[in-house]
Amino acid sequence: MKIKIYSSIIALAFSILGINAQKVNLEKSKVEWIGEKIGGQHNGEIQLKSGEIQFTENKIETGSFSIDMNTIICTDLEDAGYNQKLVGHLKSDEFFGVEKHPIATFKVTNSSSFVNNKATLTGNLTIKGITKKITFKVTKSKNIFTANLDVDRSEFNVRYGSNSFFDNLGDAAIYDIFKLKIKLITNN
Repeated sequence: MKIKIYSSIIALAFSILGINAQKVNLEKSKVEWIGEKIGGQHNGEIQLKSGEIQFTENKIETGSFSIDMNTIICTDLEDAGYNQKLVGHLKSDEFFGVEKHPIATFKVTNSSSFVNNKATLTGNLTIKGITKKITFKVTKSKNIFTANLDVDRSEFNVRYGSNSFFDNLGDAAIYDIFKLKIKLITNN
């Protein structure tokens, strides 16, 4: 009974302050990745484990998201064996070390107000236990938020095939920047 009362009081306080907390719809939201190398690329998806955004008027005040690194898939390789080999390699210690680091997170630390449905977010991205500050643009359309991020994997000790760590890779080099295309849909 006390929990219900406290929850109601918190909800009322948020309402009075104009704070609107929204959970991310995990089934409808989507995170796509693209990794590029000399002469080609691979792409796929990864699933959110949790997500919540809190608004005050026209600004994201806080937000936290966790990504289940075990859900990484490749969508461009039709050969099942090669696809499985690539996904296994991405989960290995040479890339994301998923066994030791199964969750990646992002926490909003600052946001501009939305102007023409666009805002700038800054926050802490944690991959492989390493946290780095990143800033990117987000677009809002009703309860849908989209963003395109360029992430430098070398900052998170993702070394395989990186010219930042190894010399003379030539055509075997994989670019340090991987791209994330994010579409978050909140439950209103």
